[in-house]
Amino acid sequence: MLPTSMRVPSRFAAWWLFCWLIVATVPHGLGQTYQGKQLVKAELLADTSAIVPGKAFTVGLLLRMAPGWHTYWKFSGDAGLPTELKWKLPQGWKIGEIQWSIPLKTIDPGDIETYGYENEVLLMQEITPPSKIDESSVKLSAEANWLVCEKICIPGGETLQLELPISTTSQPANTELFARYRRLLPQNWPGADAATTEWSRAGSDLRLKVASVALANYPAVDFFPLPEQGTVVGHPTVESRNKNQILFRIPIESSGKSMSAMAGLVVFSQQPNGDDRAAWQITPPSIVSAAHPVPVRGIFTFLLFGFLGGIILNLMPCVLPVISLKIFGFIQQAGQSRQKILRSGIAFALGIFAWFIALALLLIALKAVGRDVTWGGFQFTNAYFVLALSVIVLVFALNLFGVFEISLPQSMTRGLLSTTERKDDLGSFFQGVFATVLATPCTAPFLGTALGFAFSQSPAIILAMFVAIAAGMSAPYLLLSAQPAWLRFLPKPGSWMMHVKQFMGFLLLATLLFLLYVLGAQRGLEGAIWASSFLLVISVACWIKGAFVVPTASAAKRSVAVVLMLVLVFASGVYFIGDKFYSASVAATDSGLRGDWQAFAPDRLQAELEQGHPVFVDFTAAWCLTCKFNEANVLESQEVREAFQRRGVVKLRADWTNGDPVITKLLQQFGRPGVPLYVLYPGKSEEPIVFPELLTKSMVLEKLEIVARRVASQ
Repeated sequence: MLPTSMRVPSRFAAWWLFCWLIVATVPHGLGQTYQGKQLVKAELLADTSAIVPGKAFTVGLLLRMAPGWHTYWKFSGDAGLPTELKWKLPQGWKIGEIQWSIPLKTIDPGDIETYGYENEVLLMQEITPPSKIDESSVKLSAEANWLVCEKICIPGGETLQLELPISTTSQPANTELFARYRRLLPQNWPGADAATTEWSRAGSDLRLKVASVALANYPAVDFFPLPEQGTVVGHPTVESRNKNQILFRIPIESSGKSMSAMAGLVVFSQQPNGDDRAAWQITPPSIVSAAHPVPVRGIFTFLLFGFLGGIILNLMPCVLPVISLKIFGFIQQAGQSRQKILRSGIAFALGIFAWFIALALLLIALKAVGRDVTWGGFQFTNAYFVLALSVIVLVFALNLFGVFEISLPQSMTRGLLSTTERKDDLGSFFQGVFATVLATPCTAPFLGTALGFAFSQSPAIILAMFVAIAAGMSAPYLLLSAQPAWLRFLPKPGSWMMHVKQFMGFLLLATLLFLLYVLGAQRGLEGAIWASSFLLVISVACWIKGAFVVPTASAAKRSVAVVLMLVLVFASGVYFIGDKFYSASVAATDSGLRGDWQAFAPDRLQAELEQGHPVFVDFTAAWCLTCKFNEANVLESQEVREAFQRRGVVKLRADWTNGDPVITKLLQQFGRPGVPLYVLYPGKSEEPIVFPELLTKSMVLEKLEIVARRVASQ
């Protein structure tokens, strides 16, 4: 049986979680300002003065951007994220798709091509109310989220409301604004007498031939692609043009070879990005973009890699403290019934499966709405996720030290969890969840390859891959609990176990130090200090819980203690996290560079290759333990450093600690779901060499020797 101090969270822990959720949402409620300037002003508008039941009308999200800043189109290009609008409408109301006006195309340094809007944009949607409305007025609410960029990118969002009266008649409203943006909407493709299209495939390129007399009057003609999810597109160009015919070349960098066409816009104007721009929308009748079916044997091979990667996740340093807790539980269970030991092991495994399946469903949902799917990156690139995980690790450590006890309330004990065995099982379940939360960002051997394959497949295969990983991670515990005779090799329970339990608390504190290091890399020293201040208050709250919220204390004393805990957590969260931590500047990636490493940028990579220099790119992150292992034992070893210098290799470090859409796109192009990734570019026209996730000195030296021989032979 687990000791009392290791039982599952009580209602007090639930209250703490509630307070933490409030604190976590504070930054999102603040205005989106930068250096005292409001970057985006958002407003909901309607094209009608009143709502007529059953009659459709149009609403628009008006975004006014500060000079020099821009938001993005529904396909943002090489970087950026499209604006999202989530409506909360009364029952029976219907909402149409966003009507995106024709974007501007911009090319930033490093040949980064994006599509978006400057100064102002109106994103329109048609709303159809029901034929019967009882209220005299209706308040429509929507949550808008956007990414606004200049030299840096800052996410923003706001909950907006629009209240309109209900009437039998209505008058047009905001006429000039809606008319102006309706003129900027793409038009349907004209009839065959005005324009014809012809698609062809040449290697990895799509070619679109447009024949139209009308387009001959426009000097600036371009193709803006709208690729499907999973398709990585290069930069479309006009390959040739004569009087009535234009040939577009659309490079396809990651897609099935069977793709024969692509949706998009043919944009034309008197000058690029002109105010007179218009567009025809191409919606091919059939676009075959699905990848070739993967042979069943190939699927099972990748599932095996996932299973092996799951086993290796148990060896990750950030997971070892929680694994020690489970081994500690096995020691306590020595000599108990076989059924009880098996049930505890199954509960631990179910916790592992629950987290992995939930994570898989989340990634499938993100993939379905067009978000970039990465393994661990969408968690650990978020400083607030790291901060929340730091709070959980600290609370667990203080519990192991005996500062306070986490126990179930009596009502729950008398109800669902009426036996000690059930409480133990639920504790094992949460230990499994906790171990998996710590394990997910760790990219083990085989795991990156397996997940890179899974993310390009159907939702069923993604789910199957995560189930395979969960099976691998839980296999050792299921095996040990199914063979309790092996427990005789473990030491017998005794008073020494309290010292071991406290020692495990120090292991969790070591994990906390790692998480604070990650926060420092993300938000700088100032951010790490404010996060530590908040953790200190959390520690005080835990001490109050252990000292005063006890069964022997009076109800009044317990109530005062609980109120004090809530006030401390909430107030410190608002001050330290909602204000100070939120305002802490993001740490500069160049500050962590040592030796002859340089910060990665696409234009720097291109410039070095143009000069004929071989380039080695290290895609890494402060929270990636595999990356740190490779850097310390291979890349920073004397032999490898000397080999880089001797052969004139330029070393670039692509830091993904805070997330970067450009680096994310490159990871996807190389078929990797996350870091680490190591790429050696021998030269401008040669194929890059991609290394596995775990490096060895001999491997790197061998590839450098191959590159040196190629250069010498030229």
